[in-house]
Amino acid sequence: MKKIVLLLVCVMTLASCSESFNAARALNGGMMAAQAMSISDAQVQSYVHQYITQLDAQSKVCGPSDPYTVRLKRITSGLTSVEGVPLNFKVYKTNDVNAFACADGSVRVYTGLMDIMTDDELLGVIGHEIGHVAGKHSKKQMRQAILTAAAMEGVASASSTTAALADSQLGAIGQAVLGAKYSRKQETEADDFGYEFLKACGKNPWAMAMSFEKLQKVAGGNTQAASMVNNLFSSHPDTAERIKRMASRATAEGFKRPASK
Repeated sequence: MKKIVLLLVCVMTLASCSESFNAARALNGGMMAAQAMSISDAQVQSYVHQYITQLDAQSKVCGPSDPYTVRLKRITSGLTSVEGVPLNFKVYKTNDVNAFACADGSVRVYTGLMDIMTDDELLGVIGHEIGHVAGKHSKKQMRQAILTAAAMEGVASASSTTAALADSQLGAIGQAVLGAKYSRKQETEADDFGYEFLKACGKNPWAMAMSFEKLQKVAGGNTQAASMVNNLFSSHPDTAERIKRMASRATAEGFKRPASK
């Protein structure tokens, strides 16, 4: 409740310095902040779906007959939902090395990632991302995004650039989706989910460690992809430790490391 009060105080302070203050928009900002404190899973899914719909329209999405789409459909065959949330998969045609899963069940995989991963390794990465949805980590990210959007509403109330800032509300949600910074504990939980996910799919969980090895190799290069991977890993547990933990667990459970490809 203190956050809501502080937000409204900031809005009113800005209002006293501007003749263009929009009271209705300021109230809306406060209401958004209040909503963010008690946002439901259904509301999270609705907000994210709006953003993903926009992102899909703006991105180069591989068609149903594209080899990348055909491959992803084969790899994810039988994966229909997680924690009651229906899953849907699409491939973005870009050299970026990335993948993400959202609270509304949208899973997006980049061709740059698919190019360097085997099927099992790719499935492990997808399992990790879905783990953030299953663990409700995505909901926490979205709550913060809505608070950010509410703050934008407050600034917009006292700004001549109201339209631009209002439009950036979806950007705040997008930042939570594409630039999510999960805690190290959450990342470890997602790693474990991905590991068990591979086993549940009848795959060798060594693929988790091997996918991290490939990402680590990319991160050590001098390319745009390396910069992106390093940014993704910036809030993650140490990559070498993640590899060691997944490899040790697989070995202890009697799984043999498959030949590298």
